[in-house]
Amino acid sequence: MPTLKGSYEAVLIYSMTLGEDGIAAISEKFKTLIEQNSDSIEVDEWGKRRLAYPINDETEGFYVLYNFVSGPDFPAELDRVCKITEGVLRSLIIRNDKK
Repeated sequence: MPTLKGSYEAVLIYSMTLGEDGIAAISEKFKTLIEQNSDSIEVDEWGKRRLAYPINDETEGFYVLYNFVSGPDFPAELDRVCKITEGVLRSLIIRNDKK
């Protein structure tokens, strides 16, 4: 039975303490990881934004939206990697059934 592919959105908030080079590197790391495990990817950098509430004493974060199409197992792996990667303040991965 073929695996069913789905459309997903992932919003990652990176720590501003990484600096511009660090944010570019971590953003590229996740883009590469998603490219290796999905059929298509779109990256939309929202940039530096004020957080709704402080996270680890930080009031600003760098937001990046990733849209991708993958099998149902990859989003869980992506979530796991987000949780163990230093510099990721928050992440949210959802299935986007509208596409």
